Amino acid sequence: MNARTLEQWIPDIKESLKASTSTDFQRIIDEFLPYDLARIHSQLSDMEQARFLQFLNEEQLADMIQEMEHDQQIDVLGRLDQEKTALILDLMDNDDLAILLDELSQEQKEELMRGMRDEESQFVQNIMKFPPETAGRIMTNRYVWIPQHYTVSDVVQKLKAFVSIAETINYLYVIDQERKLVGVVSYRALILAEPGETIVEIMNGRVLSVPVDADQEEVAQLIQKYDLVAIPVVEADGTLVGIITVDDILDVIVREADEDIQKMNATGGKSIDFHTKAVNAAARRLPWLILLLFIGLISGTIISVFEQTLEQVVALAFFMPMIAGMTGNTGTQSLAVIIRGLATKELSRPVVVRLLARELKVGIMIGVICGIFIAVIAYIWQGNLYLGLVVGSSLIATLIVGTMAGTVIPLILFKLRVDPAVASGPLITTINDILSLIIYFGIATLFLSYL
Repeated sequence: MNARTLEQWIPDIKESLKASTSTDFQRIIDEFLPYDLARIHSQLSDMEQARFLQFLNEEQLADMIQEMEHDQQIDVLGRLDQEKTALILDLMDNDDLAILLDELSQEQKEELMRGMRDEESQFVQNIMKFPPETAGRIMTNRYVWIPQHYTVSDVVQKLKAFVSIAETINYLYVIDQERKLVGVVSYRALILAEPGETIVEIMNGRVLSVPVDADQEEVAQLIQKYDLVAIPVVEADGTLVGIITVDDILDVIVREADEDIQKMNATGGKSIDFHTKAVNAAARRLPWLILLLFIGLISGTIISVFEQTLEQVVALAFFMPMIAGMTGNTGTQSLAVIIRGLATKELSRPVVVRLLARELKVGIMIGVICGIFIAVIAYIWQGNLYLGLVVGSSLIATLIVGTMAGTVIPLILFKLRVDPAVASGPLITTINDILSLIIYFGIATLFLSYL
């Protein structure tokens, strides 16, 4: 494809859709990837979309549908006849099809799956029985397995027959007579081997695998640690039942990151995007915000307790939002660092000790630098050395406390087997607001006679 952007191709594509045959259309469309096809489809009118779907072949349709949002997928499939729909579902990746079907009623599932090949239909129904977010739920049967008695020549012949339907051929999985996983052969090893060699001679008997009930995040960590392109999935007795490819793991990582961001922003872990209705978006945000509203009332109580201090030194009120805001910000920064670290690291006592020590040092360094800076400003503005001392020392203390709160809270939740992302940014900020006000007015009260 030349340097033209997708938008620049749209007029040519629309013109080709007006033709009586799909020859010109296919000549243009063959250069586009499935994601681009989905984008093109979204920019066409209803009549153009109908023609677009008519001109695409089954493989192109299957690949394109997998790149669409759920509502778009259902809309496209609803425009096709039963026979074509069945062919497309047969071609779709099993895990993607399971996700598509998962949000439909039983009647809708049966209607869509009617006409599919028994093997494909049965496999999809089987993986939908596994709990969400497990290895079994995201695996596929599109892989090449080989008996351990095969020679290299036998494997090459099988590859020629199955390469078109396999998601990856980087690894070939070796099984025994009972379909138990006994080894793995890399594509590189196969190319370098002699035709008469047996698979047992060139396979690696130490093969990494995951059980069907393994958490998808654990699978992602394994693939990341060992730089794998795919990983086999086995039942409790070692029987090979599927594989998980790295592209599916990327989808998992993105979904998990989105969920954590939603939780940190107090939206309950439910997705809110550009298409979410205002009522739904508000309903997902309100529970957390109402809870934080009541917790926030404590801040008002604290201020009323130190009302006399504020009346005597009105200048303290000027620095109050800055103290609370800075404390909340540093706590949220630490929270984000910890949650990101917990997603990729195993938690152990030495790791926790090093982490706490590091964040304490970070809090002290940030606090001292910011504290000195604001103390100088307070002194120059009011001409009162003690006011500068109160504001500066308060900021140092609150930034240290805020940093440690943003570190300790998610670690405690992680230890209690609670998703640390529920220690959301607003929660950390609210807690730090309360602590910062107590510290600030407490120190100010101690020095009240000098202010």
